[in-house]
Amino acid sequence: MQLSSLFLIGNFGTTEILLIVFAIILLFGAKRIPELFRGMGQGIREFKDASKEDKPEYRDQNPPRNPNDPNQPRY
Repeated sequence: MQLSSLFLIGNFGTTEILLIVFAIILLFGAKRIPELFRGMGQGIREFKDASKEDKPEYRDQNPPRNPNDPNQPRY
């Protein structure tokens, strides 16, 4: 595959987009397409919510250890 052909991948016209939509309708059926997009939207929403968290949960559960403290258990 040449480098110049990689730049042509993103150039879709109206005909190509209509063919892709038609193929998707044939594969999944018109009734299942809203369900697929709804599931994709929920997945993206959950991913965004998870990435907005300030701190990971595992840091909140265990306080930082002082290696010089003899009262702390050794793991």
